[in-house]
Amino acid sequence: MIKCFAIFKNKFKSKRDVRSAPERRNHQTSGAKRGTRSAGSISSSKSIPEMYREKHHNLRVFSPSELKEATNNFSRLLKIGEGGFGSVYKGRIRPLDGHGDPVIVAIKKLNTQGLQGHKQWVAEVQFLGVLDHPNLVKLIGYCAADGERGIQRLLVYEYMQNKSLEDHLFNRAVPTIPWKSRLQIILGAAQGMEYLHEGLEVQVIYRDFKSSNVLLDKDFHPKLSDFGLAREGPEGNLSHVSTAPVGTYGYAAPEYVETGHLSTKSDVYSFGVVLYELITGRRTIERNLPAMERKLLDWVKQFPPDGRNFSVIIDPRIRNQYSPTAARRIASLADSCLSKNANNRPTMNQVVEILQEVLQDSSQGGTSSGVRIVESSKSDDIIAAEEHLNKMGVRPNTRHIPIAQKS
Repeated sequence: MIKCFAIFKNKFKSKRDVRSAPERRNHQTSGAKRGTRSAGSISSSKSIPEMYREKHHNLRVFSPSELKEATNNFSRLLKIGEGGFGSVYKGRIRPLDGHGDPVIVAIKKLNTQGLQGHKQWVAEVQFLGVLDHPNLVKLIGYCAADGERGIQRLLVYEYMQNKSLEDHLFNRAVPTIPWKSRLQIILGAAQGMEYLHEGLEVQVIYRDFKSSNVLLDKDFHPKLSDFGLAREGPEGNLSHVSTAPVGTYGYAAPEYVETGHLSTKSDVYSFGVVLYELITGRRTIERNLPAMERKLLDWVKQFPPDGRNFSVIIDPRIRNQYSPTAARRIASLADSCLSKNANNRPTMNQVVEILQEVLQDSSQGGTSSGVRIVESSKSDDIIAAEEHLNKMGVRPNTRHIPIAQKS
């Protein structure tokens, strides 16, 4: 099982029942005033906590008894997930006006003994209380109560019927996602990340992009979830914020692991890892495979997108439906996202543009019969993909990607 590689030590003293908006300090890495993010943008922007104070009334505040009733006293039969934060239950809540049918929701209950604590719970409430995008999961409300029965911290989200991208890529008991649907899902996830990086007056670094955090609704529309590790990006002319590395093993950018320097390009690296999970149907770490194949990024660099044997890495469950051209372009894009030099990675705006083109080309070109393509040099589609990246100022990587994570 993939585990977080940092342990949070949070001390929180309970004093009384809490029914007001969660608060936290907004730590900054520099004394500089918040500056201009881009030409024509607002010269001074509000922080996430400041924006949250203006919008917190949009979230519904639940009592412990309401959520206990909604989950049949947190019945194991209604448990649908578990992570470092705690357990997630399927529940039913009454509409705010008391009229109409109950609403199905997902209720996340904080495990006070877990790796993530009150600080991450507050971050989740504040970020999702401010963020608003079709590709981000919707937070309906929260419960914060301190009393004789201890600390209770819960979050109530919209219910996502089709679990996560991780489930459909790696769980053989769950139907696999067709190639075109994979492209649509990863495009939606990219658009959600683009919004975080560029769509607000303050830059948001997600810091935990992975396939398990891409949730799918009844129509397989993707939404990013779990914002407990998110934080605001650098201010003014600063290129990064400095913070202790946290996240999930196998997805973190090398410069972040080694130096604690965090930027939006750290998210781009994680996105590159998921692109390869999408192509291969393999996890970033597979302990039960031969030594040479256990680390996904080590394995795929043996089969570059312009090589004769590239098709070896394609998920066998989509072998008769994928577009070779699209797969090679996605791999080329992934290599750029995984560049060791963060400055050489594309922006999420550029990633979205390329994915839109790939999806459009795949729709027009149909699917492949699965016949192996033999070539002696770079194919036209790879040349086109690299020319596109070069025009945008992004140098495609050459697969000599050192793995940042240590065994």
